[in-house]
Amino acid sequence: MPDPVAWTMIEQGWKVYDGSGKERGRVAEVLGDAEADIFDGLNVTKGLLSATEYVPSENVAGIREGEIHLR
Repeated sequence: MPDPVAWTMIEQGWKVYDGSGKERGRVAEVLGDAEADIFDGLNVTKGLLSATEYVPSENVAGIREGEIHLR
């Protein structure tokens, strides 16, 4: 399993998994203020049409290199 990392390390394209471990999509955009260390959330791309979904930071259970795990 990859090592845990800070939210500021998240990159576009990282896989996003739901609480059951199923892949939900990929990171399209990280939202926050790195200078103030405020993580607001993520825009996640999912499906063939590349629809994006906003995921607030409080729904993020873990951040590992290349992976975001949701509650």
